[in-house]
Amino acid sequence: MSEDSTSTEPERTAIAPRRSVAAPERIVDALTVLTAGPTPYGRERPTAERVAAWAADRWPGSTWRVDPLPATAEAPNAANLLATAHLGDAPELLIYSHLDTSLTGDPDADEPVTGSRAELAGLRQATAPDDAALVTGFGLGVARAAAASALVGFTLAADRLRATGRPHRLTLLLAAAGTHRHHPSGLTPSGVTHHLDRHPPPAAAVVAKTGPAGVLTAEPGAMFLRVRLTSSFHPALARESAVPPGGLIAHLGTVIAALEEFRRRHLADRRTDPAAPVGAEVGIGAVAAGSPGKPDLLPGRLELHLYLVTVPGDDPGEIRARLRAVLDETLAGTPLRDCPVTVDGRLVHPAAATAADAPIARHAYAAWTAAHGEPPRPVTGWTGSTDGVVLRGRGVPTVRLGPPSRGPDPDDPRLDRYAVADLVRFADLYADVAVRHSGSSTT
Repeated sequence: MSEDSTSTEPERTAIAPRRSVAAPERIVDALTVLTAGPTPYGRERPTAERVAAWAADRWPGSTWRVDPLPATAEAPNAANLLATAHLGDAPELLIYSHLDTSLTGDPDADEPVTGSRAELAGLRQATAPDDAALVTGFGLGVARAAAASALVGFTLAADRLRATGRPHRLTLLLAAAGTHRHHPSGLTPSGVTHHLDRHPPPAAAVVAKTGPAGVLTAEPGAMFLRVRLTSSFHPALARESAVPPGGLIAHLGTVIAALEEFRRRHLADRRTDPAAPVGAEVGIGAVAAGSPGKPDLLPGRLELHLYLVTVPGDDPGEIRARLRAVLDETLAGTPLRDCPVTVDGRLVHPAAATAADAPIARHAYAAWTAAHGEPPRPVTGWTGSTDGVVLRGRGVPTVRLGPPSRGPDPDDPRLDRYAVADLVRFADLYADVAVRHSGSSTT
């Protein structure tokens, strides 16, 4: 959140935090159902069906349904979970989170990233006083913790609005394919896009996702890049006659150094406004070369995959051209100078922002203040991107906020820890935003 509008930065006064309404048991029950099985990208339907059946039995006043996505090779069994609560004529508020996790939950499949094949422990809650109780589990940080708070917050708001007879139109979307993925085909299934393509755009949206300690009205975008070097065929036994000598992998460090130089220049060009709400970043996320089954053959292709966080004004074509220019410059005096280099990539979505004085932003600031006892502090240099940019790209005013992580489990960093009290507080906060959006007040 920027500080360009005094109306969005309320004076900091001593405000008592609102007492939580959502029971801790509701949060733990929602998390238990959400984490009862794996929810890998593109295979969310079993979880969507499980959660929908559980929620429909518990909150029959709202409509719960599973909305499958068209099957693709990348997402053969994807589905959104959709809940609606509707009374009279009112502008729609979409409360959004997602079902899929960055890792699959299969230790063997995830081992190249996690470095561990150990079995994952299930959801567990620490034995402690209510205000210190922690819940620990797989995938909580990616979405499941915030999704549980969003689900409970949706039901709280629906119950309050229904009881008072206030007109409202609330939608909860726990989407499929909400984490960034690069597919060779270039086709990227998206649960939120699937939803927006089939329904009128909501009047406003709240993205429930762990993030900074504040309200985000702007988020960066995301871009995937691929660098490919090629050479001729050579067996490992003839490595000195290879081009380059020793083979491509022997010079991997040279390529990585060149990419790190690109990163240094790229970030330096974008460090102009320390108060900017979003920031840039670049990371090398994958390297591929050769055949594990034939290590006696030197690879004729070396690929490096990068994830680049975009900021307003970034042009994908210029970024690709700049990366290629840096590679040409830095590799010219190395043994890789005779290896053809290609750079390609695609923009997943551009950076986007909602006006800091938009009604949904004001509702979020007010709800945060009521929940925490003080206004949210401005967020600067944030580098995390969500489907909030997709919603903003469709013209939907959107804010992002979510419960803070208490860090990885010290015994297994694949597991995330959250304070139950934080999850309860954000369920109340999401409900408060929904009620304010509907024209009512809980103060």
